[in-house]
Amino acid sequence: MFDLTTLAFAAVLATAPIGVSALSASKSPGEAQALFAGGCFWSMESAFDKTYGVTKAIAGYAGGETKNPSYDNYAETGHVEVVLVSYDPSRLSYEDLLDVYWHHTDPTDSGGAFVDRGPQYRPIVYYADEAQKAAAEKSKADLSRSGAFKKPIVAEIAKAPAFYAAEDYHQQYWIKNPSDYEYYRSHSGRSEFFAKVWGASALLDPGSPPSALSSGKPWKKPDSATLKKTLTAMQYEVTQAEGTEPPFDNAYWNEHRSGIYVDIVSGEPLFSSADKFESGTGWPSFTRPLVPTNVVERRDASLGMVRVEALSRYAGSHLGHVFDDGPDPTGLRYCMDSASLRFIPKAEMEKAGYGAFLKYVK
Repeated sequence: MFDLTTLAFAAVLATAPIGVSALSASKSPGEAQALFAGGCFWSMESAFDKTYGVTKAIAGYAGGETKNPSYDNYAETGHVEVVLVSYDPSRLSYEDLLDVYWHHTDPTDSGGAFVDRGPQYRPIVYYADEAQKAAAEKSKADLSRSGAFKKPIVAEIAKAPAFYAAEDYHQQYWIKNPSDYEYYRSHSGRSEFFAKVWGASALLDPGSPPSALSSGKPWKKPDSATLKKTLTAMQYEVTQAEGTEPPFDNAYWNEHRSGIYVDIVSGEPLFSSADKFESGTGWPSFTRPLVPTNVVERRDASLGMVRVEALSRYAGSHLGHVFDDGPDPTGLRYCMDSASLRFIPKAEMEKAGYGAFLKYVK
């Protein structure tokens, strides 16, 4: 959810224009940033939130004539809805972000975006420096030559202006208000447009189970009786009853091969060997998830302690707990149970349907 660190980060950005000096003053060590306008910032933020290597995405306003705009007046003052994306360049390139952007907006429409009409929703790639400008122009030209769109690409490429964070209730709206967001999304025209341009798989999250991506349909969790037959007793106890396996006596605590770890029930990708470290606890430990939104965190007050429980997004499997005693760059320790995971070695990832994640594995 939107924590105090993010709020402080946004407060800094609201007072300074985006650019080399402003970005370096507000970003965390090792982070890079990018700014995009692609229509409703709820939808654009949702797309970037689900992208591996993105550390935070903040909805806001940019490009207008006044300082400190609000949702009530931003359109009248010439601002557009934007998303400021912070990302780890060792895991994600600016070109990768541009690819995500093109797949989640209509770059042929200068009069708005889908059901949202008006210049405040028009597509713009804002660049912070000459390197981003060159990359954006090349990406736009490549997209035009690809023939993916039947109309001309009219998305603007412009120097990044001042950024102002939107009100708190807009941040991660798709998580805070899932029913309202899904209703908006399903009636916005996005699904029909993206399916036509990019195919049915474009409608699914990048972290969907491979079975969903191949069928083009959402994955459905098996019932309890089926899970008892397909899982071992320990796997069922851990994933379905919040059990804990013994330390130093489980499948992956001492696993050192390259690959990814997926949910034992659904197959949704969860962690990469690139983020695994020796914690000394006897359980597999990671500094961050592979697909950020596939690991859901919630308060756990069981056993006389207050902890943060980690569950998988699609299957709802209990995975383990998250602690704040991990190493850099996140300072977090995702302490997971091997029984909730299935390891896919790097050599088998393509065949198993996880080829898109090969670049995130050592």
